[in-house]
Amino acid sequence: MRAARERASMALVAFDFDGTLTQSDLTVLLGREYDAASEIRGLTEQGLRGEVDFATTLRQRVSLLEEMPEARVDAAFERCKLRGGAADLISALRRSGVRVAIVTGTFERGVEAALDRAGVAADHVVANRLVFENGAVTGAVEGPLVDDEKDRALQELALGEGVDLDRTIAVGNGSTDLPMLRIAGTAIGLNPEPVVEEYCDVVVTSIQKLRLHFEQHAVIRTGDSEGR
Repeated sequence: MRAARERASMALVAFDFDGTLTQSDLTVLLGREYDAASEIRGLTEQGLRGEVDFATTLRQRVSLLEEMPEARVDAAFERCKLRGGAADLISALRRSGVRVAIVTGTFERGVEAALDRAGVAADHVVANRLVFENGAVTGAVEGPLVDDEKDRALQELALGEGVDLDRTIAVGNGSTDLPMLRIAGTAIGLNPEPVVEEYCDVVVTSIQKLRLHFEQHAVIRTGDSEGR
């Protein structure tokens, strides 16, 4: 009974995507496909370290992709894969009655493509979108997280699910994840940047160790071996 009560106490897990569920960065993959990888990588790293605000770096990165053909965008996203064990972890959480959200400033199209290839789905994907016109990227970006409001996204998800914030878990790695890590019931860093680690209740170094943590704390059922 105690394990069941503990398991029920955590009802929503919100994951970052780039650097958390995948080792890739979708904007860097796009840059590689469009010969702008080094510039985009530099801007991305500045944002992760908190040296430049996320909205500025995101708009700068996407502007470098102006006129990129839609087919090349999809080719770049095809190279994005979930970390080993991530799909099984998402499935195990959902089978255990835990709602799973992906809250990311990267692109919904790439996230959904990676999930589809892994044969897994999240309950919610909150992400931004590239803007296309005449079959090519315009250099603009739109969506709910352009201005890095992951805390508001988590609050809205919890409200929609009827879950108190203290029954949520946020998993991330970079400074852009700090808003949701700060308000979640439990903040977990997966190989977090130094500026992020001090705000984490738990730090893990792999998806496997994250799953072990969830099993030890009865967030997922240890007897559920399906999908391993």
